[in-house]
Amino acid sequence: MPVRPALAAVLGGAALLTLAAAPAHAAAPVHAAGPARIAVPVHAVPVHAAPGESVTVDTVGRLAADGTVTLTGTYRCTGNTGPVFVTSALSQRDPRVKHGIGGTVARCDGTTHTWSNSGQVSGETLMPGTAHVQATVMELRPVGLVPLPVFHATADQDVTLVQG
Repeated sequence: MPVRPALAAVLGGAALLTLAAAPAHAAAPVHAAGPARIAVPVHAVPVHAAPGESVTVDTVGRLAADGTVTLTGTYRCTGNTGPVFVTSALSQRDPRVKHGIGGTVARCDGTTHTWSNSGQVSGETLMPGTAHVQATVMELRPVGLVPLPVFHATADQDVTLVQG
């Protein structure tokens, strides 16, 4: 079997397994937000964390003159076997459209650490003011040939974007 079809089959199977094993709140309807955007749950994800794990989002985010957004917060995680990341997504006008804002490599040693993600969005001009952020501590756990996502903690937070 050629490599590309085999890889596609493996990744497709992993995606199906991930959906089947996802928590109930992740099974919400999704909205495809147009080209070059990722389908995301329409409903807000409640704060969720495994015991002894957490993620927070600071209530103020920075918006630079060039459109770069910087979001910050804290996280705590334990018990990983694969690489772990703190990811963040931001929405401002339409809550169904979320923009990924960077990603930070996480250290899961049981202590609280800070995270900071920066990035620019496409297709929308962000303005100072109210926005909504979702942060997630996600591990890519090795399972067979394909690492599968394991969510250690998620949090939703309304923030104020300030110029600067």
